Amino acid sequence: MAYDNDNIFAKILRGELPNTTVYEDESILAFNDIAPRTPIHVLVIPKRPYIDMDDFVINGSPEEVSNFFAKVVEITHQLGLREDGYRLVANTGKNSGQLVPHFHIHIMSGRPLGEAGMTEGMSGD
Repeated sequence: MAYDNDNIFAKILRGELPNTTVYEDESILAFNDIAPRTPIHVLVIPKRPYIDMDDFVINGSPEEVSNFFAKVVEITHQLGLREDGYRLVANTGKNSGQLVPHFHIHIMSGRPLGEAGMTEGMSGD
């Protein structure tokens, strides 16, 4: 599957659609989800065009991959989520519910989320 330059995250990165930025640097953008499923629901995306986690890990440089995940943790700390906890979700492929074909991590927190693997209210992007 080729990267779709017209996906919603590509449009956000180009400034064609607004977002509420939580964190930004030269390689990463983090912003509030427009349809949050938890009180805190932040999306973290690389600025380069990766389709999903597989594409990112296989085709990104080791430094880029390492930096991305280090920044995800930094953002969780910046948001004060360490003490009460948070969930990270990365959907890959149609069976996971991935709707936007641009790799992204959901940071979800602000209420008890139940056992890992429970999907009620968590499907889709």
